[in-house]
Amino acid sequence: MKILLTGATGYIAQRLLPVLLEDGHHVVCCVREKGRFDLQKYKGYNLDLIEVDFLEAQTLHVIPEDLDAAYYLLHSMSGEKGDFSGLEQKTALNFRDRIEQTTTAQVIFLSGIVNSEQLSKHLNSRQQVEKTLASKVYALTTLRAGIIVGSGSASFEIIRDLVEKLPVMIAPKWLNTRCQPIAIRDVLKFLFGVLLKDSTYNRSFDIAGPEVLTYKDMLLRFAKARGLKRRILIVPVMTPKLSSYWLYFVTSVSYPLARNLVESMKVDVVAKPNDLKALLSIEPIKYEEAIMLAFGKIEQNQVISSWRDAMNVDAYDRNLAKLIEVPDDGCFKDRRSAPVKDLESAIQAIWSIGGEKGWYYANWLWDLRGFIDKLFGGVGLQRGRTSINQLFPGRVIDFWRVILANKDEKRLLLYAEMKLPGEAWLEFKIDDNQVLHQTATFRPVGISGRLYWYAVFPFHAFIFQGMLNNILSAAKKQPEKLL
Repeated sequence: MKILLTGATGYIAQRLLPVLLEDGHHVVCCVREKGRFDLQKYKGYNLDLIEVDFLEAQTLHVIPEDLDAAYYLLHSMSGEKGDFSGLEQKTALNFRDRIEQTTTAQVIFLSGIVNSEQLSKHLNSRQQVEKTLASKVYALTTLRAGIIVGSGSASFEIIRDLVEKLPVMIAPKWLNTRCQPIAIRDVLKFLFGVLLKDSTYNRSFDIAGPEVLTYKDMLLRFAKARGLKRRILIVPVMTPKLSSYWLYFVTSVSYPLARNLVESMKVDVVAKPNDLKALLSIEPIKYEEAIMLAFGKIEQNQVISSWRDAMNVDAYDRNLAKLIEVPDDGCFKDRRSAPVKDLESAIQAIWSIGGEKGWYYANWLWDLRGFIDKLFGGVGLQRGRTSINQLFPGRVIDFWRVILANKDEKRLLLYAEMKLPGEAWLEFKIDDNQVLHQTATFRPVGISGRLYWYAVFPFHAFIFQGMLNNILSAAKKQPEKLL
């Protein structure tokens, strides 16, 4: 069957794609930028890659007409500018109008559980998207999930941050809100199971794990599963705004995402009974088992996708491909170079930068810069990286975004996502003479940008030189020691 997969670089789609391909389906992946998709990983499978911006209706003509089914996995919740609900409605409308011109028999939509008349802005938007996607031309199947637990999921990483960082938590009263978490592998089973199953046409189903828990229960059970002792004190006076800041500073979420999450967490998210589990012969696993499975993937460095790699479209008025050409005019640059003795080890050392390994020199200063970024509403240094030794365009490394990661060209290019009075790039490139060139580029905006550069310039002399020296030192080690 020929299946359209939207949001192909997103958390859920990256995990669903291998399931569909392994079952022999022809999958058409929709991406905003082809450069962010690792096509080589699926060599030999029946896969097409198309560039589509669902906010721009004129780009949807590339979607083929001979489709059997389509997955709608588009979601916008963390933008700082504009109305994400309005963007979601426009995206859904453009999608529906185009799909109605194809032979698609079924659209499968992953939404959120709604069981309250006073819905959060996020859940209300999801409900409106479901209404927009409804059609008389194709059948719509909606699966509604609550908290999704899996390696790299937003819920899992937020809980992990809270539990591992805070022995004692003074928490808001929404920790007593009830929810019904579900393992990512069960979400995938349901998404795959309903595919072209006519008994699910024009129906919606809540999907969830077997246990109803409060958020407090989830935190304490997570701690127990990890062998940690934690205490939680719930106070009634913490406002939604304070709760959002609490999540923002302790975890790796952005403030807009924290704000939307807090709003959603005030409402019980418990699944309504239905016959889908029996229909598909699926028995969802318990919360603790989902946690252990997630950590198994993390420990084996097999995290397929992470919510942290999601693009915040507010940060990019242009696509990533245009950022590959690092500017010279009106820019400040810090250039350093040194010969490389072992080419392969040097590339491996560069490709391992950031995350738990750190930045090779003065990590406490990098941590301080991340903390300052958080104070000014930035992403901070807590996002880490999805894989400890693999990089692809579009993925994050702490407060950087990977723009180019090409081992054949021996070039890694990062773009800064921290709060800055300008734009910044960090590039590593090894030339044909085996000389490593490390270049930091800053394009200032106004006087504040120039003052910023001169203020941090004294630190560059030892930070960037120390980083270069230690990368070369790490390259002298054996590859297995580097990992």
